[in-house]
Amino acid sequence: MKSKIVIDCISLLSPFTGIGRYTYENAKRVSKDENCEWSFYYGFYSKKLYGGKNSITKIKSLMTKKTFFKKAVKKLLVLYTKYFCFKTFDLYWQPNYIPDLNVKAKKRIVSVHDFSFYLNPSWHPKERLDFFEKNFWKNIKKADRIITGSFYTKHEIEKYLKIDPLKIDVIYHGVDHNIYKEYDTKILEEFREKLRLPKEFFLFVGSVEPRKNLLFLMNSYSKLPKEIKRKYKLLIVGFKGWENEKVKELLDKESENILYIGYLSDIELAYIYNLAKIFIYPSLYEGFGIPPLEAMACKTCTIVSNRASLPEICAEGALYTNPLDEEDLIKKILKILENEKLQKELIQKGYNRAKNFDWEKSAMEHLEVFKREIDK
Repeated sequence: MKSKIVIDCISLLSPFTGIGRYTYENAKRVSKDENCEWSFYYGFYSKKLYGGKNSITKIKSLMTKKTFFKKAVKKLLVLYTKYFCFKTFDLYWQPNYIPDLNVKAKKRIVSVHDFSFYLNPSWHPKERLDFFEKNFWKNIKKADRIITGSFYTKHEIEKYLKIDPLKIDVIYHGVDHNIYKEYDTKILEEFREKLRLPKEFFLFVGSVEPRKNLLFLMNSYSKLPKEIKRKYKLLIVGFKGWENEKVKELLDKESENILYIGYLSDIELAYIYNLAKIFIYPSLYEGFGIPPLEAMACKTCTIVSNRASLPEICAEGALYTNPLDEEDLIKKILKILENEKLQKELIQKGYNRAKNFDWEKSAMEHLEVFKREIDK
């Protein structure tokens, strides 16, 4: 008899950020295993995996546009799952911190990505903090196993949840090397013209939110020599996020040199990585950090923060900066621009490092954990 596995896919009903990407890339691969019967949970159960721009995303967006409707929809879905659905699964995987205890399953596996909600609550909207405070600490105790993306976060889980390290599996995230790779110059130049991108630029990719440290990057960039700013613009790509009023103000002030591009498709993102002179990721805290690996896979010189899991993930494939020291970041940018040998070394080391991370490998390791837990 096939094992019945359900994956919580609620994070796929919004534009992909890190957790959405992690969920989708693993879900679409593990669900190819025909020895299991797969279901996907969106507040209701489906045999179909959704992701990206689709009708269900649009419906969800309309239904949850206003806070009142958002709360009402959540309550209705909870009531449906708790009282009107009689499905029972062998295993339930929650890729996004908080298992829904109304989903009936013999085993629960939960992915915990970091503890920013606990260590730095100012980085999160109040609604999210209230939800975590109410549900995370009590629900996570019901997990049979925990998956996380780095040994850095594994140590945090041990510290803050006080659980047996043997119940924690570290599985690195991946890179889609069919998308994030080098592209032909003609394709890239057509894309540059289409988006009217500057000839040369530095690049940041990530949600516009406090922990990504974007304001620090923009302030550092604004202090670069004028001739550098004339030659290299700063491009910001990503979901608008929240708490970004100061970012908007600085964008207006530096509109000649700093450009906000917004959310791009995967292939467009790969093109823009290829075109960038330097990818800069000064995040204050990451449980993993996918964008630096994508940039390195595209053979782009990469500067990252020396905080949290980033040194573990990027290893010698990136140049490191203190994310609180503007002068240090400026020095690192100039160091790369002035040293062609260093550029070539970083490109090659970054590319070699990124090759170690693959979504297929990540998915197979997840599947192995699922089956091992079911067989216990």
